[in-house]
Amino acid sequence: MANSHQAPKGTRDFYPADMAVRRHIEAAWRGASIRHGFDEIDGPTFEHLGLYTVKSGEGIVNELFSFRRAGGENDYALRPEFTPTLARMVAARGSALPVPTKWFAVPNFFRAERPQRGRLREFFQWNVDLLGLDTPGADSEVIGTAIAALEALGLKQGDVTVKLSHRGAVAGALRAVGVPDEQLGAAFALLDRRDKLPPEEFAKRAAALGATGDLGEAITRLARATAPASAGLDGLARDVGVPAAELGALEALRDALRAAGIEDWCQWDCGIVRGLAYYTGVVFEIHAAGERAVAGGGRYDGLVELFGGPHTPAVGFGMGDVVLGNLLRDKGLLPADGMELLPRPDVFVVAANDAAAAQMPSIVSSLRRAGLHARHSYKATRNVGKLLGEAGKSRARFAVILGDGCVGAGAGGGTGAGMGEVPGGIVQLKDLGSGEQRELPMSELISALKS
Repeated sequence: MANSHQAPKGTRDFYPADMAVRRHIEAAWRGASIRHGFDEIDGPTFEHLGLYTVKSGEGIVNELFSFRRAGGENDYALRPEFTPTLARMVAARGSALPVPTKWFAVPNFFRAERPQRGRLREFFQWNVDLLGLDTPGADSEVIGTAIAALEALGLKQGDVTVKLSHRGAVAGALRAVGVPDEQLGAAFALLDRRDKLPPEEFAKRAAALGATGDLGEAITRLARATAPASAGLDGLARDVGVPAAELGALEALRDALRAAGIEDWCQWDCGIVRGLAYYTGVVFEIHAAGERAVAGGGRYDGLVELFGGPHTPAVGFGMGDVVLGNLLRDKGLLPADGMELLPRPDVFVVAANDAAAAQMPSIVSSLRRAGLHARHSYKATRNVGKLLGEAGKSRARFAVILGDGCVGAGAGGGTGAGMGEVPGGIVQLKDLGSGEQRELPMSELISALKS
């Protein structure tokens, strides 16, 4: 019995239909990036392990696929995210980069964790980063780019919510309710796990962060405090139990979101802090009901400097294809058969007899050289009905039927040097959408298909 080999757990095989869905999502990502003025980059699939241990926090270190080359001395890791690679690349060019620098990437990543819905060990992720500007407008532009891609994929306001916070504002609120400075890191880690812990366990851990008896209740209130981004901050501060000034960092961002026309997509959520240690200011996640975060990001103003580069304000996000794909399927925004997303052939060529079949390779070649997406049947049958059925399944716009009239040699309709000669005579051109069929000379075929 032959061995049965399967893909590693937590990875995917991309058959044509699956690849079409992936390219559909990536096209929306690239389109939004380019419209917003971002240039595409990429980096190595693996990096020195130290790139991730410099300042990644515990949220990433335990998720690495790491290795050492046989006989080598250096430890490496498959990339689990892109931001450290980006920071290294920016540090390498330093002040030679323009201000702002606007980059995007669509790499694959690897995380050594338990596969589950919305989370795999290998996945593709869209990264968008704007470097060099420390302004609410830069934060808003990055968030707006994410929203533009989601809109291009058919999602509407209300299908997803951009949940926003600010680590500085949350730190001020934590201090205001009694969390000592030395416990702020632990409080951030706890807030990041708010949706993964039972309420009673969350409250117990919150109470352990300080000496005051009502601290657990105060942190729990902070973790659940939300308000529309269009609302004033007084109500949010009241819900949190702190002066409005402690949340003042959100006010300028609200104005920038309003100016960009995306305010109604957004919500303040003081429980959003993002687990990675390098975030410094605005942080956000994009959520849909019943799913993990579709995207997450924020401001990381100190990371480039940590890698030896100049002080560089920076803000960015990552959006994975797995959760987004699940969401699009749940919303009916992907076809049941991904093959429908494949490029449609311009023409499908069939031969009604053996003489025509002998001429078909040169005809198909001429069509392709003219820039047309041409396919043909590989079947031996000369049953035109069956061949047209195959043409229809290919989703071609037209079918060309070669028959007894396709004999001799002609000039190919003046299609230009390098086309070579193609058979002359008469062909049948069938519009597979309308069903209309007509005869035309071979010399006019290319121009007819292009028109």
